[in-house]
Amino acid sequence: MASSTVAAGAAQAYTYTRPSGLDGGLLGLSTSGGTTTTGPRPHPHFFSGVLTQAAPAAAALLALADVAQTRYHQPRPTSFRDPVVTCNGDRLRMESFSACGGVYARLDVLEPAMDGDVHERGTTNVDVNGPLREALARVGGSDPLHLAVGAEELAVTTMDGAVVEKKVPLPDRWLRGFAEVQVITAGFDLRAELKAADAVRFMRSMPRGQREPLWAVPAGRTLRLAPRPAAGAVCLAGPDRLRTMMPLLRFARALRVYGPSIADGAVPVSSVWELELPGMRYVLTLSPQHSRGFSGEGAVLDAISTDEAAGDADLVGALLSFEPRVEPDSLAERSGLSLARTKAALTQLGTSGRVGFDAAEAAFFHRELPYDPARVANLNPRLRSARALVDEGAVRFTSDDAAVVLSNGGERHVRFEEGRETCTCQWWFDHRGERGPCKHVLAARVVRRDAETAVEAAR
Repeated sequence: MASSTVAAGAAQAYTYTRPSGLDGGLLGLSTSGGTTTTGPRPHPHFFSGVLTQAAPAAAALLALADVAQTRYHQPRPTSFRDPVVTCNGDRLRMESFSACGGVYARLDVLEPAMDGDVHERGTTNVDVNGPLREALARVGGSDPLHLAVGAEELAVTTMDGAVVEKKVPLPDRWLRGFAEVQVITAGFDLRAELKAADAVRFMRSMPRGQREPLWAVPAGRTLRLAPRPAAGAVCLAGPDRLRTMMPLLRFARALRVYGPSIADGAVPVSSVWELELPGMRYVLTLSPQHSRGFSGEGAVLDAISTDEAAGDADLVGALLSFEPRVEPDSLAERSGLSLARTKAALTQLGTSGRVGFDAAEAAFFHRELPYDPARVANLNPRLRSARALVDEGAVRFTSDDAAVVLSNGGERHVRFEEGRETCTCQWWFDHRGERGPCKHVLAARVVRRDAETAVEAAR
């Protein structure tokens, strides 16, 4: 994680003792400031040993870096953001977001691909620079690659005694994107699994330049692409956004695809594409449309609108210790909370970047992102506007399932129907609830929940 933030999210400063590099078979990844099990560290030392599969590891790390500097929608030059790396003990997780915020990438280096010593668990940023990228592109063969993540021998200053510092724009939408991905994908299931040969044929058959959403429909041992959704299909919005997988196909053992349940006539949704490599997984999560970033999906808004979830998150968060798999049952027992409240707390922790979700294992994992959790609410304008409406007394319930919200000089009518809300505002008309609730629905939810809490307290 970055050791300092400037301009309240406008830019992020990464400070390293020296650049990362690949020299004489040693891949040295320099670390910035990070959080560990023993507290904050300026340059944490996580791992030293070997990667038993050099070529796929180097290619996958390069693919991850490519995502971080790509703007898939309206391509133009952009600043590179250094990947976030978490050591969970038995694995290294490396994460990045595309510059446009519509693609989340993660490389999981698992225990079979690691042989060495874990010195500490925690999260940091690692330096990935131009010369390192060039060196990674030249790695081949099956010889092991020595790896040091913040190792002692790398923690030295440059020849002139100065540190290496990079300042790059870090949009607030990255924070919202990390939060949205975790919430959205937690509801996904495995929809298709292709063996290596079938995966290669499918990936190489995808159309180029296609930006409109397609649908991957199971067809025997493989998938076929269709222009319209069908039961069992997975949305593929912008096949070109999977192109960083192409150089990895020669190492592929399987391709797995995850998504929500799809019915005929469904609208575009997110999807998770996982390439199994020797001892590793390379994962891409795509937003519902090529031009659509994760930051506006609105899936986290209900989770971060309650004081109870925030309080429970503080309790559950104190029990986390960079586990590779966060077990809700165990956390519920240790915290004294119900299982439902524990899961809600994990969702809340995800909104501040403190947990992610691994679709392959259907489990949360603990990591810490370089953001201030207190900023989360302010980064969601709909939630901020909804709270303002509540404070102004703009919400009036006319029945148990209907409310009138005064907004911008007019009335908006909100209805609660069978677990689904509707509103007469333009946002709801445009999106029909597909991108989370509007500010009027959120405000009505808060008022309704506060009233229910007051009744319970009075009993």
